[in-house]
Amino acid sequence: MKYSKYHALGNDYLVIAPEDVEIELTKENIERICHRNFGVGSDGILLGPLPSQNSDFGLRIFNPDGSEAEKSGNGLRIFSRYLWDKQLVREEFSIDTLGGKVKACVADSGKSVQVEMGHVSFNSEKIPVTGEPREVIQESITVLDQTFTFCAATIGNPHCVILLPEVAPDIAYKYGSLLEVHPNFQNRTNVQFMKVIDRENIQIEIWERGAGYTLASGSSSSAAAAVAYKLDLCDSSITVHMQGGQIFIQITDDFMVTMTGSVTKVAEGVISLEMFEF
Repeated sequence: MKYSKYHALGNDYLVIAPEDVEIELTKENIERICHRNFGVGSDGILLGPLPSQNSDFGLRIFNPDGSEAEKSGNGLRIFSRYLWDKQLVREEFSIDTLGGKVKACVADSGKSVQVEMGHVSFNSEKIPVTGEPREVIQESITVLDQTFTFCAATIGNPHCVILLPEVAPDIAYKYGSLLEVHPNFQNRTNVQFMKVIDRENIQIEIWERGAGYTLASGSSSSAAAAVAYKLDLCDSSITVHMQGGQIFIQITDDFMVTMTGSVTKVAEGVISLEMFEF
């Protein structure tokens, strides 16, 4: 089974074309493919290009735990680079995901990709978050020994953004998995621990739904930047600093988010079917 591997700031995905799928992508098989010891190893699988009625290309995104993601900013940049490498795109093009339609453009010989991610909403019914309909801004949530103040947002997938004076990986490791499955979030959630550096820069640590601690995330960058803008802590152009690198986010007054970041090609290979004999 052929694949192409890319990373976007250390967040790595395998792109598999539908015609190359030789075994059903069940939860167990996806987990095996993504496993760092027993498989190829990745933060997820991008299945495409698929036919789409309202976009140039369709895409399905699978997390390493076998669940399906609505949207992934890094995944979309990687998939865009894959389309460019296969000489399927040159100008602006559209991609259909479970989390909505996006527009993308590849630059710098494929090494930089801009994606119009869509509108961010803080509406509890759209995210979703339990309770009466509202914008989920500066609410309290408790896990273990800690009560955090959080904002919730969706950009096609759910996010819980927690503002802190300082952030570090150990905070994400300690609290991320518990916040991901907190009963406030019916569909689980991605979690970002955010520090505002100044009005043009934020730093985040990420716990990604279905993947765990993550070096970088495009949708997390988009959601965290939108929260910083919503709280008037940052201006509309924000650089998001993560362990894997930086993503540039631009936000309009109606919270349309455009993301720009790098993509690196890692390898092309063939998955042996022997790997699934377990």
